[in-house]
Amino acid sequence: MIMHNNEIRDILAKVADLMEIKGENQFRVRAYREAARIVEGLSEQAARMVEEGQDLTQYRGIGKDMADKIREIVESGTLVQLKDLKNEVPVSLLDLMKVPSLGPRKISHIYKKLGVTTLEEMEKAAGQGEIAQLNGFGQKTQQNILDSLGRIKKKGARRLLWSDAEPFVRELRDRLSGIEGVRQVKVAGSFRRGKETVGDLDILASCGPGREQELMEAFVSFEGVKNVLARGKTKSSVILRSGLQVDLRIVAQVSYGAALHYFTGSKAHNIAVRKLGIERGYRINEYGVFYGEKRIAGKTEKEVYASVGLAFIDPELRENLGEIEAAEDGRLPKLVRRSDIRGDLHSHTRRTDGHGNLREMAEAAKALGYEYLAITEHSQKVAMAGGLNEKELRVHMENIDLINEELKGIRLLKGMEVDILADGSLDLPDSVLKDLDLTVCSVHYQQRLDRKKQTDRIIRAMDNPNLDILGHPTARLINTRDPMDIDLEKIIEAAHQRNVAIELNAQPDRLDLPHNYCKMAAEMGVKIALSTDAHSADNLDLMENGIIAARRGWLAKADIINTRPLPQLRKILRRGA
Repeated sequence: MIMHNNEIRDILAKVADLMEIKGENQFRVRAYREAARIVEGLSEQAARMVEEGQDLTQYRGIGKDMADKIREIVESGTLVQLKDLKNEVPVSLLDLMKVPSLGPRKISHIYKKLGVTTLEEMEKAAGQGEIAQLNGFGQKTQQNILDSLGRIKKKGARRLLWSDAEPFVRELRDRLSGIEGVRQVKVAGSFRRGKETVGDLDILASCGPGREQELMEAFVSFEGVKNVLARGKTKSSVILRSGLQVDLRIVAQVSYGAALHYFTGSKAHNIAVRKLGIERGYRINEYGVFYGEKRIAGKTEKEVYASVGLAFIDPELRENLGEIEAAEDGRLPKLVRRSDIRGDLHSHTRRTDGHGNLREMAEAAKALGYEYLAITEHSQKVAMAGGLNEKELRVHMENIDLINEELKGIRLLKGMEVDILADGSLDLPDSVLKDLDLTVCSVHYQQRLDRKKQTDRIIRAMDNPNLDILGHPTARLINTRDPMDIDLEKIIEAAHQRNVAIELNAQPDRLDLPHNYCKMAAEMGVKIALSTDAHSADNLDLMENGIIAARRGWLAKADIINTRPLPQLRKILRRGA
């Protein structure tokens, strides 16, 4: 098992965090953060590229020194530099990064002024009012810290992003499926339901007689296993090097569907299904559906649902949030699939903070079978990303026109990711925005306005007819930054009134609009733009993350604007029917 990109990313990010906490040169810190972002977005495994002798400096943002650092990580599993930093800076300070309102600089300041090194010490200092007294903090920041600490306590252990768990799932599934006599291998639990984060993994397998021992041996000897917690004939548990616990259960073929249903969950969904069974005189558990002592169903999940008069319910919907009633009434949506997507409406090139040029992004989109790709560079407010002013945008539009004249089978759309300013105005004048094919308008700054001001700001922006898509509306970063305090229901209603689409951003740590509000938006008739916010050609593959989030949000093909052919899309983008 090779080291995954997300593991390399995490090491580079830890180095950057500790360097910044220590107060080292910001350019060096930024180099590690940029390298972490590039590695995360690669569709190919960086470790395999190192093993094959490929030159990582082909990626803009990775120089020779950084390529050597990545090679060291791949070959040794860590960096000597990281070990040195841990000796110089209390490693427990990294735990403080769990507090969304704190970054490395603020953590460094608190550490140097108050000697705080742990979450417990942070809570004590905030509770005693010491943090509010520090320069650049104040009462509001102190309260935000206390609120975040409360949420961290309530949630318990940090959960892994779905996308970070997926490589382990794929390798485990491939390894176990390749054993002779193994019939089925599926991952159940929150991973199968497509939840944004995963706490552990449940794998269910069935195999022919006498293959159980070989199957268990392959599982516990998997190269990614750090510790074996338990090993038995039909169940074993391990801890992966990522910290994720994985349980493997061997299930009889006759009970496989019932077990898969049971361990997929959610608990609330399973209870609702069992109640329907009780009403019919059945007993439903992980071994099957029983009438008295006779098993009447359980080989497949479809059998389990049919026994209580329901159509098959997709795993992503199993949260007891109306899916049972929808199945009873024949109202289950036909959920969107990857093959329904005709293009991507949010991407960046190296003209701002991306890593590919126009042609590279276009060719990658064409290879995915897309009809169109929107190039949406940052506007001038995002100066760190090299955001464009009106004059620069005009030149960029001309460059897109030139590429479109040469390309066959793909159309680049002229777009921008335009900042929504604090007063609700847009970061570029209408005189240039009206000449674009589309705009994605987002909040990047002043994200801590109070609920009413932030909500009014966004609605005021949507009053501008040149706002086509509201980008990553909550601005959350899962596990890192809390969502903005906004009235999303009011914003969705305003979008409906103004015929504005709302983005479901497929970046793994965004998945924003959150799935429960996707459902609300669809019910109100608001259209969704399912986009990757790609910063490289490889990032276009993140659409799969968005598909899973969309399915959890009950979204069908018709709910998503980029399932339309280009002529229909153009009508929608300019607030047409």
